[in-house]
Amino acid sequence: MNKNHQVKSKTLKIVVLSGAGLSAESGLSTFRDPSGVWTKYDLNDVATHKGYATAPELVHSFYNDSRKALQTVQPNAAHYALAKLGMGCELSIITQNVDDLHERAGSQNLLHMHGELVSALCDHCGLRWPSPERLSAEDTCSHCGNRTVRPDVVWFGEMPYHLDEIEYHLSHADLFAAIGTSGEVSPANSFVEQARLSGAATVELNLERTAISYVFDRKINGLATEIVPQWVEEILSL
Repeated sequence: MNKNHQVKSKTLKIVVLSGAGLSAESGLSTFRDPSGVWTKYDLNDVATHKGYATAPELVHSFYNDSRKALQTVQPNAAHYALAKLGMGCELSIITQNVDDLHERAGSQNLLHMHGELVSALCDHCGLRWPSPERLSAEDTCSHCGNRTVRPDVVWFGEMPYHLDEIEYHLSHADLFAAIGTSGEVSPANSFVEQARLSGAATVELNLERTAISYVFDRKINGLATEIVPQWVEEILSL
């Protein structure tokens, strides 16, 4: 989108990066929430491949509990607003979240760069399938037969998913929006610059300013359930 001219929303290619702040109002704690579930575990134990190799049952217990908690929450107004946006323009959502709230709200064209709680992965052969409610170190892969079943989430030290597709979308975006993300985690913290270099207008929607707010053309601060629906209606009215 030319930063000095408005164009019809249906002609826009919009790329949204969503983070934990988008799902926080649904009741899911963020990574940095001082009272969140992450504070009860050592990340080296439950979010690294070494932790999985050392104590797989502890890792499975953590993600089983997380998967169970996910079923107790619902998409919020921000999720539904983005689903509505996707019906009115060309929208691609890159999400750092491992929950399925975007899908449940009706969004499509999603890239889960950090994986999905509702998916299981064989660490040996790479097979993926919908995860049952509980996974165990005793589970075997239906393809290779190995007991190497793990949650399909990206742990520290592992490469995020879909980087080639993400690069494509960023390089073709007219508008890039970062919603509910701190902008501190690599490589997502570089996405705004990639989009800017391709000529996209940029906007940050977050509860408060972040370390990279200064990079964006526009900043909108407030609760996601309030500012995201307002922003979506603004875009759709173009």
